[in-house]
Amino acid sequence: MKKAIFPPDAAKPLAPYTPAIETGGTVYLSGQIALDEHGNLHTSDIATETRKVMDNIGNLLSAAGLDHGHLVKVTIFLSDMAHYGAVNEVYGTYFKETPPAREAVAVKGLPRGVNVEISGIACRG
Repeated sequence: MKKAIFPPDAAKPLAPYTPAIETGGTVYLSGQIALDEHGNLHTSDIATETRKVMDNIGNLLSAAGLDHGHLVKVTIFLSDMAHYGAVNEVYGTYFKETPPAREAVAVKGLPRGVNVEISGIACRG
């Protein structure tokens, strides 16, 4: 059985998808961008953008009773690999212990013209 996770204070999905789904103790997080609950983008600089993305991920995890420490796999999509270092600086502050496995890839384009989108998988236990 799968359970949809829709935090009340999260941005509304931009397309027909569920922000997060839990099944069998695993939570699958759809890609998050720097969009707030009012539909505003926070893209003044790559650090601000990454922080908002990671906070959105935290919001989804919290709604499932988890936190960033439960992430086991993450994918980071970048508009340009030139953002890699700055994204890593912010991203790393969200993990007190072992960060999740991950990859970071540059793509041709991202929703709403953002510079970073992050998806993930979290597990209970």
